[in-house]
Amino acid sequence: MYSCNGNDPVVQQENEAPVLVSSTPESGVKDIAGTSIDIKLTYDQNVKCLTKNQASISVDNGAIITKVNAYMQDVTISVDGLETGKTYILSVPDGCIEGYKENQKAAKGVTISFSTKEKPVEKHYELSPVTELSNKNATAQAKNVYRFLLEQSGKKMLSGVQSEGTANNNEHVNLIYTKTGKHPALAGYDFIFLQYSPTPQGWTWVVNYEDMSAPIEHWNAGGLVNYMWHWNVPNSKTDWENGLNKGDFNGYNFYSDKTTFSIAEALKEGTWQHDFIMKDMEKVAGYLKILKEAGVPVIWRPLHEAAGNYNLYGKQNNAWFWWGRGGAENCKKLYRLMRDTFEQKYGLNNLIWVWTLDATQGAEAEWSDWYPGDEYVDIIGVDIYEENTTAKSRQYQACVDLAKGKKLVTISECGNVPEPAACFTAGNKWSWYMVWSSDANSYKHNTDSYWKKLMGSDAVITRESMPSLK
Repeated sequence: MYSCNGNDPVVQQENEAPVLVSSTPESGVKDIAGTSIDIKLTYDQNVKCLTKNQASISVDNGAIITKVNAYMQDVTISVDGLETGKTYILSVPDGCIEGYKENQKAAKGVTISFSTKEKPVEKHYELSPVTELSNKNATAQAKNVYRFLLEQSGKKMLSGVQSEGTANNNEHVNLIYTKTGKHPALAGYDFIFLQYSPTPQGWTWVVNYEDMSAPIEHWNAGGLVNYMWHWNVPNSKTDWENGLNKGDFNGYNFYSDKTTFSIAEALKEGTWQHDFIMKDMEKVAGYLKILKEAGVPVIWRPLHEAAGNYNLYGKQNNAWFWWGRGGAENCKKLYRLMRDTFEQKYGLNNLIWVWTLDATQGAEAEWSDWYPGDEYVDIIGVDIYEENTTAKSRQYQACVDLAKGKKLVTISECGNVPEPAACFTAGNKWSWYMVWSSDANSYKHNTDSYWKKLMGSDAVITRESMPSLK
């Protein structure tokens, strides 16, 4: 280019390079959470980063650049693959970022350092349970049972078996006696047939919970009583009002994939779902009151295996039971509602409250979200089904840690029974084991000879070795 007189060339002035004004986050930031981060570089003018230049941007320590986006004055760089407890340096070399003006210098290079959070140190607790039940108005018998469990903790495990067909009978208790000459100390029963009680005329195959002779008989013989509740709910108000009363077995279930019953709606006063659960709790409370009046304390285990199932299988609808499908907060609210209702409205002070967990590996990460709280729980149980009889140290420590060692822990259900002496050797201070119903030998390791070994072990309490807790 020449001047107007045609003699001297005109020298075009070079524009200044874009200048970095700020970065978000600032260089040197610490405690970044997660596995990815977006770093935004803001300049004093509109900028661009050509595709050929993007490849020169780098990050160290195994992380990767997944995206570079320039828009107006900002360049956003997405970084993925971060690990806990590491420091990273993002490098944008000289000349990589450009302005839009003619004859302009490219921006100077920049480095941004940042650190991720340290991996939290796992805090493990020793079992040191509180000395009293969470219900200060507990009956004398309930206090006696809890005191006995405290005394045996770390010394012996109570033997337990669930009733035949999860019903209200002692067939499995007596079956173990025929095999070993001793009765299990703990008998498990279930309100699974609540919808058919009182029993319609002619329905002899289902349970009449007005007849509490089986648990009373077991208690009077020196045993302990455990109740749970596979809580059947209706799909609709019509199913509730018209279904089972007319002999229709459809429309009721406790599995999430079998019913659309909403726990969220059930927790709202004024809904038919709320009316349903309150009437069901009234019925169960009536049957538990029969036991209270007979002086029988009950180890009460409602809403079992909700924790873990909600997220463990990928989406909320895969929770096994409807009380887990609505998420942790709803499940805790229902548990607390039940406890408050049973104690404050119906005076059921004969209950020892158990919160049950799902033992599938990986579920422990969710347990604390689901725990109703120390003031609502006396014992933490975990249901374990494994094809072995070894100690269950992973599950044990996770149970202990959940309440920071303040609650007794137990194997609230199992298939094959973990060998009690091996559990104690490993430091697993389980209070009892409860073999699930169907058949005493339905799990391959629970052979007749193994049952005899269990019931004859110095590490196991049978009904015959129980003191009177009346």
